[in-house]
This record gives sequence, C-alpha cells and structure tokens, in this order.
Amino acid sequence: MEQAPTKDQFVFENVTLLITHYNRSGSLERLLTRIHDLKMKFAEIVVSDDASSSEHLQKLSALQNSFHFKLVTTPFNRNLANNINKGQDATNTPYVLYIQEDFLPTFLFPQKFADSLQLMEEYPELDMAKYYAYRVYPYLEPLRDEFSRIKFDIKKPGYRKFYVYSDHCHLRRSNFFDRFGRYDERIMESDKAEYLMMMSFIRNKGQAIVYDYIKDKDKELFEHVNTNDEPSTITRDYFATTDNKIISEIRDIYRKIKFNLDYRFLLSKYQLNNKTKADYQKPQ
Repeated sequence: MEQAPTKDQFVFENVTLLITHYNRSGSLERLLTRIHDLKMKFAEIVVSDDASSSEHLQKLSALQNSFHFKLVTTPFNRNLANNINKGQDATNTPYVLYIQEDFLPTFLFPQKFADSLQLMEEYPELDMAKYYAYRVYPYLEPLRDEFSRIKFDIKKPGYRKFYVYSDHCHLRRSNFFDRFGRYDERIMESDKAEYLMMMSFIRNKGQAIVYDYIKDKDKELFEHVNTNDEPSTITRDYFATTDNKIISEIRDIYRKIKFNLDYRFLLSKYQLNNKTKADYQKPQ
C-alpha cells in the first residue's frame, strides 16, 4: 500500500511496543524503519528474541544502536509462548502493542491506533484492540472510529465465533496475564498455545474491539510480509490449510465440535488454570 503523509509525530507515552523475533532480522529492520517513518514514538520498544542464530543476533545488536530498543534474549529456542511471556515481562507501561516481526503497519495505522487507545481509556472493561485477522468476525456491535465490539455468544451458530483472541497485531493492557494467564510454555506448537489463550480469553469473559476494515486492501492497518529471504518459520499440515472442498467441510465440522467441547470441558492443566511465571520455573 502506498504511504501517505502523516502528522508531525504520534507520541504514546503509556504504551510499550513489543516485537517477537526469530531469525528474521531483515523483517525486524523493515518494521522498525516503518514505525520510524510513521513518526510513532513509544515509551519503550522491547524486542523478544527466541535464540536466533549468531548472524541474526549480530544484526540485532547493530539495530539496537539505530532504534534503541530493549533486547530480551534466551540461551535456547523455547518457541512463541515463552517468547511472548518474557517479552511481556520486560514491559512497564499500562498498555502493550504487540506485533510480530513480519508485519508492517500502513500509513493509516498511527491515527487508528490513537483512536483505539482512546477507546481503551474510555472503556475500562475492554482488554484488547485487534488490528489484523484472517477473516471478519461474524458477530460485531459498532462502537466508534471504525471499531466494533466483538460479541461472543456460545449459543450463536458456527465455530468462527470463537476467534475473539489471536496473536495477530493487537493492543492489550499490562494486566493481561493477570486476567487470562500466561501462555503455556509446555506447548511447543505456537498455534496450540494461541488456541489455549483464545479459550482462556473467552472463558474469563475477555472483551475486545476490532478494526472494521481488516479485509479491505485500501483501508487495512497492517500488511503481512513474508519474503523469499526470510519466509515464515511456521508450518501447518495439509489438513489445516487445504482448500479442497470435501476436506474443508470435514475440517469445519471437526472444529465446530472440538471448539464447543473445549469451551465447556477443556482441562485446567493447560491455560485455563492461570499459571504464573513462578509455576513455569518449578520442576515438572
């Protein structure tokens, strides 16, 4: 999307920008450069790295000199759940804007982010504001400034009603872990850890707003950029991604049954038990 001129500066003194990173320093540089070009200023920028290679760590050190972010590292790869947890632990502001390194904000984002932050301030019951999703949420209630409340109701048909939470670009309050628990670091698959957080968010009556035009190419707030040099590090199996009509129908039936059963009966040994940071440091 072509970039348009922005105002002189957008300053968010009560927000930390949290970026998770793994072996994609070129993508991180593009994101940080875009934030700079959009003249967005945050209280702090935290980059949480998941044991990238020495080549990328050297690049991160060089980027620190230019963009002055706090780098949080780990001696070995522990996957996205730990990467988000330790990144969130390093923040100290009332709000956290979370972006993975392969997303780029468009020129519309600074003003819409300011609008959503104002809504979060005005409505203390809101836990997060969402700026990107693969599909439009099926049950919405218009609010203001091109944002709508996500209205979850277990009695509504279909399974897409469950996608209230996702790891895509969003703003959340600093008490997010207090409300919904930490990401379960024993779960190595990032999609499953995200799924468990989604269930915890719903079960604990999380409230979210979402941007109205997430699927409008002319009004989108983020672009998802995967280059040939730094492709996505997440792989999904054929059953989860195929467009085959028969398999898609079977997949929809499976998800409808699974999501509804998990909502009612998911065992507390996973995310729903609100584990703390100390719990993960205990021997298993």
